[in-house]
Amino acid sequence: MSTKIAAMILAGGKGTRLQALTRKVAKPAVSYGGKYRIIDFPLSNCANSGIYAVGVLTQYESSELNTYVGNGEKWGFNGVRSMVSVLTPKQTEEGSNWYAGTADAISQNLDWLDRIDPTYVLILSGDHIYSCTYNEMLERHVRSGADCTIAVYPVPWSEAPRFGILITDKEGTIVDFQEKPKNPKSNLASMGIYIFTYKTLRSALLADMKDPKSEHDFGKNIIPKMMEEKKKLMAYTYHGYWKDVGTVASLHQANMDLLLDSPGGTNLYTVQGTNRIYSEDTYSAPQYIGRKAKVKDSLVNQGAYILGSLDHCVVSGSVLVEEGASAVNCVIMSGATLKKGAKAYDAIIAPEVTVAENETINGAREGIVLYAGGKGK
Repeated sequence: MSTKIAAMILAGGKGTRLQALTRKVAKPAVSYGGKYRIIDFPLSNCANSGIYAVGVLTQYESSELNTYVGNGEKWGFNGVRSMVSVLTPKQTEEGSNWYAGTADAISQNLDWLDRIDPTYVLILSGDHIYSCTYNEMLERHVRSGADCTIAVYPVPWSEAPRFGILITDKEGTIVDFQEKPKNPKSNLASMGIYIFTYKTLRSALLADMKDPKSEHDFGKNIIPKMMEEKKKLMAYTYHGYWKDVGTVASLHQANMDLLLDSPGGTNLYTVQGTNRIYSEDTYSAPQYIGRKAKVKDSLVNQGAYILGSLDHCVVSGSVLVEEGASAVNCVIMSGATLKKGAKAYDAIIAPEVTVAENETINGAREGIVLYAGGKGK
């Protein structure tokens, strides 16, 4: 198979700040928005961009994620001229080699890329929420003759020290890079989205593999080294919705952003044109909202059974909210149950857990909490 561009989705992170949600599940497989998983977004973006060769690089607690990705049928990648490959760390004669960093993950799969023989390689994170196509970014990369094009997102200046920051000239050429700077020179944060000309990428990775001092990371090693070597690096500014859901609070906020009455709300579900987000159809029964139920400003997925009250909530399938139970400003994940008289505020209710009868979750409103069983706060 030969293609113009191949995509590599880095989906092996632990996501430890999501606490119990990622204890046994890889972060990209975590539920989002009532019916999706986080990995649906980069895969759908690739499908909508007409990219037909995609590698998904998994590592930590990957069983559920590997099964979910499967042969890529959910996103239309199981055709004669399209493919998704789940790429795990290799076991060789020297033993098992876990991915040591983002660059090492790609290095270990150069043989897969060589078989694809792309002209360009798109590298993505598997744990960001955004809906777009990559066509305009690729066109800019080709037109500029860049060795690498990096997508950047203008963040508030107060948040810039949390990110890798890129400094550009008037033409968009990257002239400097700061890794989580105390005094940022720019507010253009790297999104961790790269398009490389494959010959340049391959050469850079082979050199990096031979460097014993390298951490084998794109942000820390590959990009700074390319700048030292005066390679042409361009920035592509993205202005749409984008969220890194690395914490319980940010995952909760990203769900709340789907409610259009919320400040900064965004309708990622019904993007006009061809930018649809594809996911698994669980063939659940229709949602049921009882005669005494009260549902306000909420997303409720198919298969949910609502007899109590919801206010500003995102509810997944197979959820049961019994009569007399209530939830306010909550994300209620698949299979969860709120028993009669239960009350939940400002919380994420983890999959398959039960909030006991008359139990209160986060009654003291101590920020956003994750409830994964046991007594509530």
